[in-house]
Amino acid sequence: MGDVLRGLTRRGKALLCVAAALVLASLMVGEKDLLRPAFVVGLLPVASVLLLWRTRYRMTVKRTVHPVRVGVGQQTNVTVYVQNESAIPSGTIMAEDQLPYALGARPRLVLEKLEPKATRSISYSLQAGQRGLYEIGPLTVRTSDPFGLVEVGRHNPTCDRIIVLPRVTPLPPVVLPGEYAGSGESRARAVAVHGEDDAATREYRHGDDLRRVHWRSTARFGELMVRREEQPWDSRATLALDLRSGAHRGDGPTSSFEWAVSATASINRRLQASGYKLRLVTESADVEPDHVADAATMDYLASVRSIRHGDIGRLVTQIQQRDHGGVIVAIVGELSSRDAARLAALSGAGATCIALLMDTTSWLSLKSRARVDADHAFHESTMALMRAGWHVVPIRHGDDLAARWRELGTRANTSATSAVGSKGAA
Repeated sequence: MGDVLRGLTRRGKALLCVAAALVLASLMVGEKDLLRPAFVVGLLPVASVLLLWRTRYRMTVKRTVHPVRVGVGQQTNVTVYVQNESAIPSGTIMAEDQLPYALGARPRLVLEKLEPKATRSISYSLQAGQRGLYEIGPLTVRTSDPFGLVEVGRHNPTCDRIIVLPRVTPLPPVVLPGEYAGSGESRARAVAVHGEDDAATREYRHGDDLRRVHWRSTARFGELMVRREEQPWDSRATLALDLRSGAHRGDGPTSSFEWAVSATASINRRLQASGYKLRLVTESADVEPDHVADAATMDYLASVRSIRHGDIGRLVTQIQQRDHGGVIVAIVGELSSRDAARLAALSGAGATCIALLMDTTSWLSLKSRARVDADHAFHESTMALMRAGWHVVPIRHGDDLAARWRELGTRANTSATSAVGSKGAA
């Protein structure tokens, strides 16, 4: 009853005030006829309170969200189903969902009279401008009497989650540096540039089974050639994301850190489409998703946050904990000379190392002297990695990731062509 009384609307309170004023006027002027309209006016809100208290409107609320995973800037649809389980029709129903600030203003949805046992649905759309994990709810449903004099609220504590994934830039398929640097006979793709027959044969070695002799290639090259013992080529790649907040600049969706997260998501999609077995490494996580779907990686990137006291050494340790092999693609922010040396040491493990090295100071407006110093420090970090054998892709504010990725593939093709030419000349 207390909840019902507190639910009196402005209209209900106004009628009670009018009734009280009529009673007061009747007592002051001694006109008893004023008590009749006072009684009628005051009876309406009281009757509405008793009606809601006795009937106890029962509402069942269910919410569905589709799709649950969306990209930045994409829309998701929310549908709310409201069922009147009471034996009498309801008045106007207003539903309000609680939303985080990033998803916009709270939607207020209005339903007209709902018959007993009837169900009606109402829908609205959401669009997030920044990646993250967001909860929708709880939902508040307010029901009024037919006269709109009293409102009663019901809370549905159920919450639903939506995942806003990082922005993904479509990247062209390219040949990464080191992709032609094979590892024995199992590296079938490395030799596939020579043609189908050459890809399956090699020179005869003492002890080879004569049943493996490939006579067509033998006739072509004038020496005994045998078929290779081909094994499936398991292409592997490790993505390393630098989470140090001190290595990044800017705030919000336009910061260098958000660019790095988006770049990681884009490269993850590209390499997975190219058949790589992926592993994502940060200072605090080691994510190796199923080879069919990248949901685990993308969900992690949707919620990842920078680390205030980050250390590039911990990132290097995480990469070295398991011998994953293959290609290492690191997306890193500002590096000190010590940080660059620790990162450069990874190239000694035999993996092909690629760094998307971000000049995060380009996200700031620096004066001429500070700009010169920043450019010098960035150049030193770049050279330290390159001297250690890293393939470095410099990234500055405003750069197009797809263009930089294409340049990386162009370098790889040029290196592969030079290597094949040198071998032919030899």
